[in-house]
Amino acid sequence: MTHPHLPSTQAAVTAVRALAEEFRLEITVTDDIGADQTSRRTSSGAFGVLDEDGSLPHEAYIELGGSPSLSLRLYPEDDARITVDGVEFADVPRDAVPGFVRAVHTGLAHVKGRFFPPGQWLIVPVPGGETYKELIPMMALTPWLSSRFR
Repeated sequence: MTHPHLPSTQAAVTAVRALAEEFRLEITVTDDIGADQTSRRTSSGAFGVLDEDGSLPHEAYIELGGSPSLSLRLYPEDDARITVDGVEFADVPRDAVPGFVRAVHTGLAHVKGRFFPPGQWLIVPVPGGETYKELIPMMALTPWLSSRFR
């Protein structure tokens, strides 16, 4: 199964809203629209207000309630930063966001520990797509992360 292309930040927000409803999670969305509102600008020129395609850049910050804590920052440049219980995944493609959220809330996401190199990793396999892995910061094992060991 491949990911549907999410042509905009708004399409990704809509997809995450549907998942929040499906998993009965509280959701808070903050939208930043316009070059003066977004946190990073690579799509338009130095003093440009519109992106190259003539649209206003749109960035969104989403927080989902429940366990684990999950926050997403969707950027106009087709990528996202997702934080799961304090573990940050940078540069997740926007198209992978719904699958990532689903993987976390359906039990696919898990933690693996290694002796060498030492550390614990949060692994999020997105159905039909990539597998994302991030090192869990030392002493940052939350109850949710601890319950996901394999």
